[in-house]
Amino acid sequence: MLIDIFHDPVCPWCRIGIKHLFDALAQCPEKEVDIRWHPFILDNTVPADGYEFHSFMRNRKGIKAQELQNLFDSTQYAGEAAGVKLNFDKIRLAVNTKLSHRLITLAPAKIKNDVVEAIYKAYFEDGLNIGDIEVLIAIGRAYQMDSRELRLQLSDDAAVKAFVAESIFARPNGINSVPFFIINNKVKINGSHSVEMFLQALNRAALIEIPAKIW
Repeated sequence: MLIDIFHDPVCPWCRIGIKHLFDALAQCPEKEVDIRWHPFILDNTVPADGYEFHSFMRNRKGIKAQELQNLFDSTQYAGEAAGVKLNFDKIRLAVNTKLSHRLITLAPAKIKNDVVEAIYKAYFEDGLNIGDIEVLIAIGRAYQMDSRELRLQLSDDAAVKAFVAESIFARPNGINSVPFFIINNKVKINGSHSVEMFLQALNRAALIEIPAKIW
């Protein structure tokens, strides 16, 4: 079974949706799954140093401080129900995620899913700047990735620009928000639906022959 996941590590609903998907997959141990991670950069205009998080979010949403806090509270409750932590009080910066997507691509297949989770945890639980190369090298090093090689690869502007281009490519191809999941190149799920919804989609996709398509 092939699953394409379009996501952005600063998106709390991506973390919730991914958790629901993996919980559903845990109930289908007989299924052999190949997961492909795709970048969907929510805002590539954010500079490397980031913006102050709360003011950025107020301006982006066009809401006042109390409304933003209510939004954070409801999203945090949804995360708790899914079994993930979303500690908005710890987040200090709205960050650019292109380097974090690059790290995911560089991670070997056997540790890629763990690196994805480590990036989400670094942002939503530890409040770290996942647009900072030192933070990302530390994450990679924790999974035995070579620090020197990582520094060179994460500093490769041409490679990073390619990921930005892929993120832009997703939009005219019908992917306008994340999380977005495509199972066996056919069954599409837009949003962080329930575990039960993912189970239904997985069972439906298992009956479909994978058509030839490259994302």
